[in-house]
Amino acid sequence: MSTAQEARPSPPRRPRLAFTDEQEQFRSTVRRFLDDKSPTTEVRRLMATEEGYDPAVWRMLSNDLGLPGIHIPEQYGGAGFGMVELGIVSEEFGRALLCAPYFSTAVLAANAILNAGSETQKAQLLPDLASGARLATLAITELNGSWDPAAIETVATPDGDGYRLNGTKSYVVDGNLADLLIVAARRPGTTGSDGLGLFALDAKSSGVERTALQPMDPTRKIARIDFRGARAELLGKGGADAIARTLNQAAIALANESVGGAQKLLESAVAYSKLRVQFGREIGSFQAIKHKLADMLLDVELAKSAAYYAAQAAAVDDPEWPALASLTKAGASETYLEAAKATIQIHGGIGFTWDNDTHLWFKRAKSSEVFLGHPSYHRELLMQRWGV
Repeated sequence: MSTAQEARPSPPRRPRLAFTDEQEQFRSTVRRFLDDKSPTTEVRRLMATEEGYDPAVWRMLSNDLGLPGIHIPEQYGGAGFGMVELGIVSEEFGRALLCAPYFSTAVLAANAILNAGSETQKAQLLPDLASGARLATLAITELNGSWDPAAIETVATPDGDGYRLNGTKSYVVDGNLADLLIVAARRPGTTGSDGLGLFALDAKSSGVERTALQPMDPTRKIARIDFRGARAELLGKGGADAIARTLNQAAIALANESVGGAQKLLESAVAYSKLRVQFGREIGSFQAIKHKLADMLLDVELAKSAAYYAAQAAAVDDPEWPALASLTKAGASETYLEAAKATIQIHGGIGFTWDNDTHLWFKRAKSSEVFLGHPSYHRELLMQRWGV
């Protein structure tokens, strides 16, 4: 081999287009667990509680399955997998509508620490998140509801070897449950993407006031958090880039969660169309119902393909993955909501009642539409990332 050939860089890794046998087996294991632990009767019970989750089930999915640390490197106490496996877990959780502080702890907070923290901070903070011993969340949005990091107004003022946080965060997922808060804030006098950083602090610190909000989707608890001089630690040197990377990863996980819910709704609609009889025939034999179900199937399969591909692209750090994150988040959230609407319509009169379980997924679909940014916001990001 010539010197020139030896010096030639390896070609970039490309996303796979299918799951491995091991990943499919992992999916089956997670699904069996959720079939047992998250029936709709349990979802309805938990969403009516203040905590919104079952600590015993959380311990089981943490200790027995290791799901909170599925994507956290082994040196920090995790399983050492990546975005694909995190996407599988998110999809199955969305399918079962599991009530648990998983998205806040594993998707938002853990990724924020991985992206911004120093080695010392990762070693200190991640093991407890990976084991499920500590709950955490990421606070980005403020009273304006914007997911654009440039809109962040919370101020982090230097104070000795730490910082003092002043400002208000709202719509914080599991903000009332978290033990650890990761807060996006900016240094005094900065605007736009300049001066941004991620700051860690104990949720019970002096100067932190948390207020539970009444969510439209009671399966995902949210809170308002006011910071009045709360002392926090800057995570590494991560700024706007670390925040953007974390939000892109979260968008992919949410897209996978959404397609899990959309698939469940499709299955529910098909099953009901074979059960309900009208004019002596199953309603699934009517052409209008057939067309609606066919459209649902096409939309769900397209959204699944996009979500899977985005997770694979992020796993190999494909240059296009941030754009794919916005593409799949926009498409999956719309598909999810449309699938919920269609399923309610196919169920007819019973579909419009709260007794019908379709409404559980409908509320999650509606909240997911705006969570991490509305589809129109992500399409604008997509155009920017494509240089349009």
